[in-house]
Order: sequence, then structure tokens, then C-alpha cells
Amino acid sequence: MTAPGSGRAHRFRSARRVPAALTALAVLGVAGLFLYDLAAVRAGRPAMNWRHDLAHRLETQTPADLSVQVTGGALAVAGAVLLLLALTPGLRRILTMRAPGEGAAVRAGLGRKAAAQVLRDRAMEVSGVRSVRVKVGRSRIGVRATSHFRELDEVRADLDAVLAVGVEELGLAHPPHTRVRVRR
Repeated sequence: MTAPGSGRAHRFRSARRVPAALTALAVLGVAGLFLYDLAAVRAGRPAMNWRHDLAHRLETQTPADLSVQVTGGALAVAGAVLLLLALTPGLRRILTMRAPGEGAAVRAGLGRKAAAQVLRDRAMEVSGVRSVRVKVGRSRIGVRATSHFRELDEVRADLDAVLAVGVEELGLAHPPHTRVRVRR
């Protein structure tokens, strides 16, 4: 999305951020509640009524027990994974497209496979190209072409020109660099 006046297109983010953050907060809240109740019991205050059984189990098992350490480690790893998922963008296969004008509230994206297919079709129109493989990444487009009757330098030059126009017409906010390899 392009913020008004900034001229910068932001990447798409996965909808998993909010559920992952809420789950992590819920797990943190439950763990904090358990810790509070354990501390209250150790301080001589009465535990919550529905938690007397759990408090008795916690009194008999110490943090030195292997089962307590494994469970605590598993919960810590699960919480770290949930927080990592909440903070990282998840829709990396979508390339952000330019906004149509200043301050436009329109967001558009193009899948990497769709962009690769469009560029492959353009490259196949070049004279002398027998087959093409196109791989589109976030910062680079890799093109491998096989030529069968023209000079390789001429085919490479034509491919560079056609692909430059094709990438421009895709309308990407951050156009990737093109790397072309031609062989017989």
C-alpha cells in the first residue's frame, strides 16, 4: 500500500499476524497466571479452588525434573515460533505493483509464477529461441534460454531488450534485475 505522499509501496503481509499474536498473548497470559498462582502458594496464600490439584503436582515436581524442563522448553519454543510468525511477512510469493498515482489507496500484487509466465511468453517470441526457463525472485529474474540458429550474442541482446520492456510493463514497485543466460 502506498502511503499518501511517501511514494513507497509496502509488501503484502500475511493475515496470520493477528491470530499468531493473539495466540502468543493467550499462552503468555496463561503461563503468567500459572506462575502467579505458584508464587501465591509458595508465599502461603491460598490457591484458586480449581487449581489445588495442579498446585499439589507442582509441589511434588521440581524444576530439576526432566519432564518439567522438557515441557517448559517445548512451550518456550512454541511461543518463539508464534512470535516469529507474527513478526515476519508471509506473502513472499507476491510482488508488489506500483500504485496508479500519488496518494492512491489501491494495492495490487502479482504472483511470481504469473510474472515468470508472462516473461517466458515474451522471451519465446524472440527469433532463434527454442526454449526458455524463467525464475522470478524478489530481487532477481533468472532467464535460461536455448537458441538453435542465431548467434548467441544477438539472441542475448534481443532477450535483454524484450525482457526489459516486459519487466517495465509488469508495473512492479521494485523491478528485479534480469540475468540472462543463452546456450545452444
